[in-house]
Amino acid sequence: MNFIIKILISAAVAFGLSFILSGVHIDNILTAIIFAFVLAMLDVLVKPILVILTLPVTVITLGLFLFAINAIVILIAAKLIIGIKIDGFWWAFLFSIILAAFNSAAQKAFDKK
Repeated sequence: MNFIIKILISAAVAFGLSFILSGVHIDNILTAIIFAFVLAMLDVLVKPILVILTLPVTVITLGLFLFAINAIVILIAAKLIIGIKIDGFWWAFLFSIILAAFNSAAQKAFDKK
């Protein structure tokens, strides 16, 4: 149940961000839910591989390259789903930072209950 709530929160935030950020386009809420699910799966399957492959760069940048990895994962998820368009890397970068901040705040609020 916890996983479903996290997916729904991520989908709602992503859909809301599509109205705020002009470089992120999500057609409808169902597409946002599918996007959140695919993003969660990519975070489990692809992101650890990318982190290991880019470990030297991540160490040199003191972990800041992890933001770029998040943006790359979001771009991959957007390419896999019809109905989502992200205009470039920097829009994905900004989208990933805001999405992570909202998800972190929602997780803290959800864990308190």
